[in-house]
Amino acid sequence: MDFKKLDLTPGKILKISGIAIASIVLLAIAASLLGFIFNSMRSGFGNSSSGFSKGGYALMADEAAMDSSYGVTLSARNAAQSAKIIPSQNYAQGNDAEDFEILEYNASIETRELKNTCDKVESLKSKDYIIFETANKYEHGCNYRLKVKRDNVSEVLDTIKELDPKELSENIYTIKRTIDDFTSETEILEKRKISIDETLNNAIKAYDEITSIAAKKEDAESLAKIIDSKINIIERLTQERININSQLERLARSKAEQLDRLAYTFFSVSIFENKFIDNENIADSWKNSVKKFVSNINKVAQDITINLFGFIFLVLQYIIYLFILLVVAKYGWRLVKYIWKK
Repeated sequence: MDFKKLDLTPGKILKISGIAIASIVLLAIAASLLGFIFNSMRSGFGNSSSGFSKGGYALMADEAAMDSSYGVTLSARNAAQSAKIIPSQNYAQGNDAEDFEILEYNASIETRELKNTCDKVESLKSKDYIIFETANKYEHGCNYRLKVKRDNVSEVLDTIKELDPKELSENIYTIKRTIDDFTSETEILEKRKISIDETLNNAIKAYDEITSIAAKKEDAESLAKIIDSKINIIERLTQERININSQLERLARSKAEQLDRLAYTFFSVSIFENKFIDNENIADSWKNSVKKFVSNINKVAQDITINLFGFIFLVLQYIIYLFILLVVAKYGWRLVKYIWKK
């Protein structure tokens, strides 16, 4: 390109510079106006869609996190460690675990005569060998937790079977390890208690001897320190002894509760009402349908009135913006041509 043919005089250079500056200003104004329009459109139409988009991205993030967590594979070291045999937490040493077995039954019963079925279970309260631990009643069912002496389990089991349970399960487990843990912890605390008692007695004897020596020498300051130290150690050891006694009482009570369970079999009975024709459910279904019908009519009425007028005014707003842009572009172009020809 031959720049000599352009004949760039100082006047033309000033014109070109002015046109360039004016073009940049017009483009900036147009960009600001377009940005304002798009922001208005987003606020007018994008409330629901933006919420959906954010929810979608959150869901995608959750799914990605789940995929990444499920995609983790075991290393060779982890696989080797997982292959090691680890004793179960319910493992009990020795061959007497069956002597500490607990038997539980769980029954789930569906009935069309809720009151009669619940009353049949509650009639067992009159038996002195049956203890109801919990009894809950509500509108469409009832729940019971009872313990029965082992010699009378068959009677209660027959009563429940007569009610035709939908599900009846038997669960047997041992509390041998729990009892062993209580026994072991009790032995440790007993030994610690004996040690504290011995320490306390020895400390009292030692302080008595030192006190006697200080008294003979008439050393009042040393005597006061000895007495203060003696009081402190007696208080500390006595408090530790009290704490150990409270722990021993708690362990003894817990162990007694566990051993008491060995004399009983436990039943958990859940009874639910299941009618062929449930008037309340039918009435609720009609209520929900009517509410949904009214809500749909209300939504349609809003869409063809308020929302329609809102949409019309919004479109009118964008038409005005477009008209302004056309006017600015038209007269801007005329200004550029005028400056260029001048």
